[in-house]
Amino acid sequence: MSDSQQTDASRAPQWWSRPDGPAKARPAEVPPQRSDPEGSDPQRSDPEHGPLSDPYTASDPNAAPDPYAATVVDAEAGTGAEVDPDAGPEVAPRYDPWAARPLHVVDRGREPRGFRMWRVVALAVGVALLAGGVGGFLGVLAERRSSTRLELPQAAVDSKGRAPDSVAGIAASALPGVVTLHVSGGGGSGTGTGFVLDPQGHILTNNHVVADAKDITVTFSTGESVPATLVGRDGGYDLAVVKVEGVRGLRPLTLGNSENVKVGDPVVAIGAPFDLSNTVTAGIISATGRPITAGGDKGDGSDISYVDALQTDAPINPGNSGGPLLDARAHVVGINSAIRGADKSGDGDEEDRQSGSIGLGFAIPVNQGKRVAEELIGTGHATHPVIGVTLDMQYKGDGARVGTKAADGKPAVVADGPGARAGIKAGDVITKVDGQRVHGGDELIIKIRAHRPGDSLNLTVLRDGGERTLDVVLGSADGS
Repeated sequence: MSDSQQTDASRAPQWWSRPDGPAKARPAEVPPQRSDPEGSDPQRSDPEHGPLSDPYTASDPNAAPDPYAATVVDAEAGTGAEVDPDAGPEVAPRYDPWAARPLHVVDRGREPRGFRMWRVVALAVGVALLAGGVGGFLGVLAERRSSTRLELPQAAVDSKGRAPDSVAGIAASALPGVVTLHVSGGGGSGTGTGFVLDPQGHILTNNHVVADAKDITVTFSTGESVPATLVGRDGGYDLAVVKVEGVRGLRPLTLGNSENVKVGDPVVAIGAPFDLSNTVTAGIISATGRPITAGGDKGDGSDISYVDALQTDAPINPGNSGGPLLDARAHVVGINSAIRGADKSGDGDEEDRQSGSIGLGFAIPVNQGKRVAEELIGTGHATHPVIGVTLDMQYKGDGARVGTKAADGKPAVVADGPGARAGIKAGDVITKVDGQRVHGGDELIIKIRAHRPGDSLNLTVLRDGGERTLDVVLGSADGS
């Protein structure tokens, strides 16, 4: 027996052959054929040969029409006959597997009609989120742009020039010639101010700024720093000169005349208070010829400075010492030297005074500074004008009284000295100098040192209850 099976066509079952005639219609009382595409109905399928033939389908082409058929369907032509009204209700056509077009179709459900509600909601939410995001971004962008473009009313840029007699004009003219001094030595360090005197590099400052200095550094307004050397100093005038080498483009300040200064004149002070260099303050001259003393730390009086000072309310603080006091033409009229501090305890003791400006600053008149600077540059030391007498510094009365003996036991009036030649005697009380009242020995020294050696002074002397006038030509003594 071979793998293939011989089949006799004449013996083939009739249900394998396609009927030649039209299929009979199913009686109305017979239920329609069950749809079983998989052949799972045991009554409609044969396990070996497939689906069984419909018992209602006529296999004989010559058979009489089914009296129960309501409609005969031509599977080839796809047409149907009229339904007999007496045949009963209409029934569905039989399924013909050999038809050109099968009658069965796949039911895919109802086609969607328009947008469903959930789609509308989802679309609305998406649009809202998109609109919110875009709106937020645009809002932030607009805020940033508006903040960067915010412009407040502002004045236009004016000319940077200032009137020469204004504070700004004076400062602009003088600052290049003002320097800051940093000193060290003697167990400490300090800061002071100075100003350029000439193109050779000489700088004028206070003696108490450089008195114990071992190293001196000068810093210009441009920030350039160079070392300096001490040329000379004088404790009695509280003035000193230092010098820098190899510096080009120095801007010396113009020296004015302190004899022209009047109370109420505007002035500008420049310095480095508390090491704040290039500090500019302004005020007026509040007094002239104010006798002040400074120093005296050594106890023997050799370091006491006597100054017939210009008084100013321009703020002056520690570090301003040695800086220039300028008039409205930017000319130097004084050298800032001392301040009066507020009393902490109210008793006026120097140790209880609070440092800092209270509007009482004092400057050495430039005329005195000019003379002393010239002598320090020329010889390294300065001379002091004297009258050749020893004063009784313990005298409490009004005026300056001439002592009876000097400190070394010699006579109080130097023999053949300026005072002796003018007729001054021991015990005389000097009450006026050139018509100006003096109230003590310090004031007399200050008035004398405000002049040059060789100057002539008119002294009013009280002797034996009467006043007399004496003319004296000032002598000279070497300073400290």
